[in-house]
Amino acid sequence: MSETTIEQSTGPVSGLPQGIAIREVTSDQSGKWLEAGWRDFKRTPAIGLAYGGLCVIAGYLILLSLFQSGQPYLTLPLGAGFMLLAPVIAVGLYETSRRLEMGENVTLWHSLNGFRRNPGQLGAIGVILMLFFLAWTRIAMLLFALFYNGSVPSLDVLIWETFFSRDAITFLITGTILGGVLAMMVFAITVVSIPLLVDRDVDVITALITSVAAFRKNWRVLTGWAAMIAVMAACGMVVFLLGLAIMMPLLGYSSWHAYRGLIDTEKAEARRLRRVVP
Repeated sequence: MSETTIEQSTGPVSGLPQGIAIREVTSDQSGKWLEAGWRDFKRTPAIGLAYGGLCVIAGYLILLSLFQSGQPYLTLPLGAGFMLLAPVIAVGLYETSRRLEMGENVTLWHSLNGFRRNPGQLGAIGVILMLFFLAWTRIAMLLFALFYNGSVPSLDVLIWETFFSRDAITFLITGTILGGVLAMMVFAITVVSIPLLVDRDVDVITALITSVAAFRKNWRVLTGWAAMIAVMAACGMVVFLLGLAIMMPLLGYSSWHAYRGLIDTEKAEARRLRRVVP
């Protein structure tokens, strides 16, 4: 379990399973979560690079489809939208960290079985995240139409129109604010919910309530943690997406340790899910 300085919540939170408590963490914990995530990455480099490599390949395929369909203007919005889906994509990484913590066998096959540990509930939260993603994509298209007189910039002027034209500043600020609001909503409902669904036999509503309660209790620290994740993911994308091969697994492993630091399940009545494979 990741090392944390904690303080137990003083009262029950409505909707939480009996025995589950939310910890109050300090601002230095994000560095410890990253450190623990990096240790997991070094212990299972092949698994981490497999997930990271798949993200890079998927990114290139999406870019290719956008350019072939004449929609290159969606490159930036879809890059940002990736962050909305990343928590559920990282289920296999959460399972890897869980197995390392429990001293269980760890292979790529074991990590993939993380999706089978609570499939119905994980599927439900996946649908929720997809709805957020579709909403963001629609908002991005509407913003382009609004700021560019009902049309979208052609490929030869896309960069200039997006970043350097007269309306670029207003366009980018508006998009950043709207995207940031959606991103923080997604972060609040997923910061511990998906790892909790991998770890314990709880339903998706309980997991969402627990996640929002954890965010509310630690919103200052977790806002900084979310900003760190966004910056690191952006750094991975700007180097032709290749940085995601490292950043994606590192952040996935670290997010598991964030869950373990935020949620105390030692006295929880909700049982641990059984191992799917030995």
